[in-house]
Amino acid sequence: MSFRGFQKSVVRAPQQFKAKFNIGEHTKDPVFIDAERRFHELEVETKRLHDESKKYFDAINGMLDHQIEFSKAMTEIYKPISGRMSDPDSMQIEGNPDGIRACEEYEAIVKDLQDSLKPELEMIDSRVIRPANELLDVLKIIRKTATKREHKKLDYDRHNATLKKLQDKKEKSAKDEKNLWKAETDVEQATQEFNYFNDLLKDELPKLFTLERQFIKPLFQSFYYMQLNIFYTLHEKMQNCDIGYFDLTLDVEEAFIKKRADIQERTEELSIVRFKTSGQKKPPKYGNKPPAIEAGTRPAGLLTAGTSTPSTPSLAEIKYGQQSQPDVVENPPPPYSVSAAALKTPMSPPLNGPKSPGLAALAAGKPKPPPPKPKPGRLSGAPPVETVTALYDYSAQAEGDISFRAGDVIEIVSRTQNDNEWWIGKCNGKQGQFPGNYVKVG
Repeated sequence: MSFRGFQKSVVRAPQQFKAKFNIGEHTKDPVFIDAERRFHELEVETKRLHDESKKYFDAINGMLDHQIEFSKAMTEIYKPISGRMSDPDSMQIEGNPDGIRACEEYEAIVKDLQDSLKPELEMIDSRVIRPANELLDVLKIIRKTATKREHKKLDYDRHNATLKKLQDKKEKSAKDEKNLWKAETDVEQATQEFNYFNDLLKDELPKLFTLERQFIKPLFQSFYYMQLNIFYTLHEKMQNCDIGYFDLTLDVEEAFIKKRADIQERTEELSIVRFKTSGQKKPPKYGNKPPAIEAGTRPAGLLTAGTSTPSTPSLAEIKYGQQSQPDVVENPPPPYSVSAAALKTPMSPPLNGPKSPGLAALAAGKPKPPPPKPKPGRLSGAPPVETVTALYDYSAQAEGDISFRAGDVIEIVSRTQNDNEWWIGKCNGKQGQFPGNYVKVG
């Protein structure tokens, strides 16, 4: 907006405020009001026609692109799954060559379909989207003319109100006479400008509406026939799609069941996909593990000194379906040496492992630490046993869980401050985990 336009906007602001709240007298032309309403509908529907045509164009292209990406993803899934790369002798190739070949053939068919539909999609762009965009540009120019007419109407009403105010004044001074003459001149000029734009729009808008109907008729017809060509090409290409991997003689559901075979049953037999329920309130699906479980999964070198029982599986191993099995090491690490240890960060000694001679020599050369101070009397006694009361029935859902009934008293072995996590306790002579939100403390 130029500075002159800004000045005019400031001058018209009071009259625009009056027109918005219907204060004072305002010029109204019913013929133009009806034409302007129809023109606004034409603007909205033309914009909608353009947008929906563009969405259809993008949807067809996107559908073909997604089909190609789908076949690529299936090819990656079907690719062979190999064993350990560090041991070539243990390599076991597992894959689906027929599925990979079918995916490649499907991708080639879709790419050929994409090339076949490219001319039709370009016609949609040239015969529907572009003409609609050009019509939008024409309507924007007409909208500017309608805005100009609205500004001239404000000027006409503003000058007309000033003239009437001066004419109604009973005693006029010389200055009032001068202002009256200027107001008459302004009203005459504003009337000419307003009538020019008002008559122009009232005369030209009906012609535009007639031309718009003639414009839409071939546009819709072209879009209809292009859609028919696209759907016919899609049907013809996919109907002639002959990939040996698919059995097109069967129904869709029958072919799916036949290809699936017993895979679903074999998958459900895996322990990692089983989840039994007792019909009661379910424990939280995810939550922090109790400190005892986290401690059970740490390396032995990070635990405090104490006796260990490697033959007994920990609760963490039982909970997540792991069994304590000796690690099979095909290539054992080299023996510990003092020179190698000196280059690494010192770590805590293992709990029950044999000490190397070099480490024993280093330990013997250092002075022994003083004995620890005696414990206070209040800590010498055994802490009281903490118990909780079960609020609901709970059935063990995995190895390492304990079952109980509502009202049973459970002895706490380890628990956290959050009752939405798993706790460890003893009940009916068994020790295991249970959800903390199934019991009441105290």
